[in-house]
Amino acid sequence: MVTRRRQRRGNRRSCILLPPARHGVSVGGLPVRGADIVDVLLSAADLAAGIDRLAAAVRQEIGHRPVTVVGVLTGGLVLVSDLIRRLEGPVQVSMVWASSYRGTATAPGTLDLRLDLLPDLTGREVLLVDDIFDTGRTLAALVRELRRRGAARVRSLVLLRKAGRAEVAMQPDFVGFDIPDAFVVGYGLDFDGAWRHLPYLAALDSADIAAARAGQRSHDAEPVPQADPAGHPRA
Repeated sequence: MVTRRRQRRGNRRSCILLPPARHGVSVGGLPVRGADIVDVLLSAADLAAGIDRLAAAVRQEIGHRPVTVVGVLTGGLVLVSDLIRRLEGPVQVSMVWASSYRGTATAPGTLDLRLDLLPDLTGREVLLVDDIFDTGRTLAALVRELRRRGAARVRSLVLLRKAGRAEVAMQPDFVGFDIPDAFVVGYGLDFDGAWRHLPYLAALDSADIAAARAGQRSHDAEPVPQADPAGHPRA
C-alpha cells in the first residue's frame, strides 16, 4: 500500500508518492485507514517563494534598522527560523506562546497568552510573526500587549490568512498567502500536536479529522504500536 498526497494546482492535481505505511501504525500522529490522501495547498517550493516575498517586503519597509522579531509559539517556529535568515540589519529574536485551540479542537476557544520570555521593548521596532490569521483575536491581543510594553512600532506578519474568519478590525501588515477556510497542517501548524514537521501545507477534511479523533479514543483505550525511525513497529 502506498500513501499519497494530492497537490492542487488550479484545477489540476498531481499525486506525490510517500513512503508506504504499515497497517495499524500511525503516520504523523494520524491513524492509517486504507490509502491516506492529503490535499496539499502549498508545496515546499511555494512556501519558500512566499517567505522570500515576505522578507523582501519587510526589508523594503524596515531596511537596515534594528528590529525585534517576536514569534508566536508553537506554530510560528518554522516561519520565524526561515524568515530571520532573509532579513538585513541587527535582528533580535524573542518568542511568546499563544493558543486558542486545544487538542483535536478545530474551532478556537479561550485565548491563552504567555509572555514571560519577552525582553524590554521600550522604544524598539517590533515585527510580530505568527503562522496564521484566523479570527485575528490572537494577533490583535498580542499587538495591544506589545504596544503596552513600550514598543515604538509594532508591525505584524503572518504566513497565512484564512478567508472569511476575521472577528477583529485589524489586518496583518504582511501576508504570505490567502487560503480558503480549511483546517491546515504542516510547516509548523499542527493537529493535536502532530504534523508540524511536514515541509508542505496540507488541508484536513472532515474524514481526516474524524479518523484522528477516533484514533485518539483508541489510543486512550489501548496503546497503538508506533514506528521507529527505520519504519519498524516498536513493541
